[in-house]
Amino acid sequence: MLKHLLHGRVASAAVAIATITAFAAPALAATAQSNFNVTASVTNNCTITSTTLAFGAYDPVTANASVALDAAGSVDVACTKGAAPTIGLNAGNNSASASGTTRAMSNGAGDFLSYEIFQNGGRTTVWGNSGAGLLTTAPAPSKAARSFPTFGRIPAGQDAASGAYTDTVTATVNF
Repeated sequence: MLKHLLHGRVASAAVAIATITAFAAPALAATAQSNFNVTASVTNNCTITSTTLAFGAYDPVTANASVALDAAGSVDVACTKGAAPTIGLNAGNNSASASGTTRAMSNGAGDFLSYEIFQNGGRTTVWGNSGAGLLTTAPAPSKAARSFPTFGRIPAGQDAASGAYTDTVTATVNF
């Protein structure tokens, strides 16, 4: 019986300790805080690509004796959102040999075929590389590439020798 009595007291003591522990105030841990700034900068940037301005066959004897030959291509620009770039096209490699235009293609044998590139479909605003010749764009609405058409024209009535004519024009985006 003594054993039973001792066991009961030990159990009662354990319950009392558990009850006191359950209602005791939790231990407080110390804390400290610090704020810090997070920074970044976004710089203006643009990329530029272009498509070939392919005129096809120019016939100086009949088809293009009195009618110009037109073609279209594009300059594609992707810029940082909000950037408002200008786009310029230089006069190409043979501009000194152009007649009545600012650009000319060469057949590599000393013959040239004059042509022009315009900013508009009406072919009234020559696309140049400075001043009023630059194409001024609206600010980029996003970083997605935008396509700007190039409108080419080979004037009618040129006395060109047969052959394949080419020129290289450099497109530049200023941002």
